[in-house]
Amino acid sequence: MGDYWSYLMSASALLLVFEGILPFLSPDLWRRAVMRLSEQSDQTLRVFGATSMGAGVFLMVLLHSGILS
Repeated sequence: MGDYWSYLMSASALLLVFEGILPFLSPDLWRRAVMRLSEQSDQTLRVFGATSMGAGVFLMVLLHSGILS
């Protein structure tokens, strides 16, 4: 069970690195993107979130099944 927590923390750390790249490199572009996202409807954001989660789960299944390794 300890390995799972290590993987989760590593994945969370990597997510933070990726999330920080755009605001670090181009704060103005990031600010405009966030402003455009804030103007979207709740339904659009939910579809985007669900699609993103689905893609993440699909990628994890591929990685753990050995197809991508």
